[in-house]
Amino acid sequence: MGIVFDAASQTFHLQGKSSSYIMQLMKSKYLAHVHWGRRVRGSHLGGLLAIRRRCSFSPSTDPNDLTLSLDTLPQEFPAYGGSDFRVPAYQVQMDDGTTVSELLYESHRIYAGKPQLEGLPATYVEDEREAESMDITLIDQTIGLKVILTYTVFRDFDVITRSVRFVNVGSRPIKLLRALSFGLDLAHCDLDMLHLSGTWARERHIQRRPIVTGGSVIESRRGSSSHSLNPFMALLSKQADEDHGDAYGFSLVYSGSFVAQAEVDPYGTTRVVMGINSFDFSWLLEAQQTFQTPEAVLVYSSEGIGGMSRTYHKLYRTRLCRGEFRDRHRPILINNWEATYFNFDAAKIVELAKVGKELGLELLVLDDGWFGKRDNDKSSLGDWFVDHNKLPEGLPDLANRVNGQDLEFGLWFEPEMVSPDSDLYRAHPDWCLHVPGRRRTEARQQLILDYSRQDVRDYIVTVMSDILASSRITYVKWDMNRNMTEIGSAQLPPERQRETAHRYMLGLYEVMERVTSAFPHVLFESCSGGGGRFDPGMLYYMPQTWTSDNTDAVERLKIQYGTSIVYPISTMGAHISAVPNHQVHRTTPLDIRGHVAMSGNFGYEMDLTTLTEAEKEAVKQQVALYKELRPLIQFGEFYRLSSPFHGVDAAWMFVSEDRKEALVAYFQVLSEPNAPLKKLRLKGLEAGSNYQLFDADAADETVECFGGDELMHIGLNLPIWKGDFRSRLYRLKMEE
Repeated sequence: MGIVFDAASQTFHLQGKSSSYIMQLMKSKYLAHVHWGRRVRGSHLGGLLAIRRRCSFSPSTDPNDLTLSLDTLPQEFPAYGGSDFRVPAYQVQMDDGTTVSELLYESHRIYAGKPQLEGLPATYVEDEREAESMDITLIDQTIGLKVILTYTVFRDFDVITRSVRFVNVGSRPIKLLRALSFGLDLAHCDLDMLHLSGTWARERHIQRRPIVTGGSVIESRRGSSSHSLNPFMALLSKQADEDHGDAYGFSLVYSGSFVAQAEVDPYGTTRVVMGINSFDFSWLLEAQQTFQTPEAVLVYSSEGIGGMSRTYHKLYRTRLCRGEFRDRHRPILINNWEATYFNFDAAKIVELAKVGKELGLELLVLDDGWFGKRDNDKSSLGDWFVDHNKLPEGLPDLANRVNGQDLEFGLWFEPEMVSPDSDLYRAHPDWCLHVPGRRRTEARQQLILDYSRQDVRDYIVTVMSDILASSRITYVKWDMNRNMTEIGSAQLPPERQRETAHRYMLGLYEVMERVTSAFPHVLFESCSGGGGRFDPGMLYYMPQTWTSDNTDAVERLKIQYGTSIVYPISTMGAHISAVPNHQVHRTTPLDIRGHVAMSGNFGYEMDLTTLTEAEKEAVKQQVALYKELRPLIQFGEFYRLSSPFHGVDAAWMFVSEDRKEALVAYFQVLSEPNAPLKKLRLKGLEAGSNYQLFDADAADETVECFGGDELMHIGLNLPIWKGDFRSRLYRLKMEE
């Protein structure tokens, strides 16, 4: 691991665990990209970058060297307005209305460790020996703009992080019209693009398609990372699958509107850019002011999609998530939402807690409806005081009664929202995002508080802190149930109105930092109608996310499988709910519901008091089994075995770091008549060791023994089942 600058060849070489990232200065002033991929020694880098003269429609930058054109040079941070016609990484506008800029190399600095980003979430190191960083300073002398490109290479991961800092060193204001987190030109285009798409209750489905000449774009213009498209994109070699081929991953540590684009030019170069969406964005940089972009996390794997995923998993679990719960086992919970919705009182919640304790659960979460006059979703958001009609003795009493059942107590908030029918809105109608003279579009009968305002942020921090300090609360579900419309702020001047959405995100991050830091003993789980804001930015403050409002086991196979492309299992909330399922009205057996939910942070979202004695016994067994498997599931390495997006079954597995233990989950979604015999090839085992294999749910634990090589190269014989929605968990333990 390290960063080396060779002055003779003018090359920068960033070496990761088994990858190399190489740049070169052309004419000592243009920063060009040379290579990102498998690790090389770096002994002869100077002659690797080839350029040639093209036709006059790609204008030459240097009249004395007609081979040098910015329109064809592979660049690291391309500009708009000079001689490059491809998609730019940034664009500025001067006070005279012009938009031309050109950045030239000024200096660089290499140093140990990794810098923090002011006001923004980012990956981190706990010891400066874990990483090395470099700042490359580019400058446009004409307009007085400095741009600092920050690169970090990690010792233990094939990861490059990139971010950008814009500094106005001149005397005139500069308006940023586009300020992305990176640009990168790959020298080839025979690639597929993989991304994650969906909508509410159908999040993060895997999409793969070839890239072609022109632009392939994914983006959110919703003010959040969104259900629709996740701030992640991968480019894959044509032969790449789960285990083989080149995979280039791009993930943005940001929770607002974003854009990611792969553009293929006529000469087969692929330009990749990613960052804050420039749609409806601008930022005014006065003299000596600075603007910091979010961090982009770039992962290279020569071991296919699976290798890329496991790098993201370990990095995000250990060096993005923070706090006391980063490395702690997550509690098994009961959430009252689908059990009661808004119709509950203290006695019902205590009854749920009592049954939950009998079944072995560890935490009760009181969801929406405990505050204001919240008997439905039409009122009271913003009125964060207890509804004494439902809880006559208040939250402290209820928390004590739940704790008296030997369960922890958790609470739901939606602190970014305000209901028009609320005391808060009546007192402060200007506190929401709005544009004067325009209607205030409601969604779920609510508006969005203007977190770009300090007074709004201070109010939310105060009321949340008062509630969390009033009772023994150890869990918070932080929800957000709509996207931005009429994006404007009453406190910003006209020339800064297009800064509102990003200022909102900076304000949200400030509030989360203040609240989570003040209550480190609380496990915070983010939520946005389920998975509408499942992104790395949120994980920095809250180490897990409610994966989807859709709790149907069959739908969750796709949602959790797709989510695992980027995000670790320890970040996924997954619950068993009642049947018929409340979202799709499907009826599935308790076994498959349990096995799917156990493949994440486990819990229940149903009325436990209505279970039969046989169902209660089954739940007890599920809970006891999960407690045994929890360390392996939450912190083991994850391997995808069979995709629910293809065929009638799905499978995945978890392997301990020392390879001594594994868990395989197999799901038959639909039964096939006269089906062929099937084998399931496992992954991640020690080939030269033998493993005992048994059914995790079987009381008598019938044991078979197989070699790790046999299980990986020949495969495990799968059961022949009649009937839909069947599943099995297999445990493997290495023989000593």
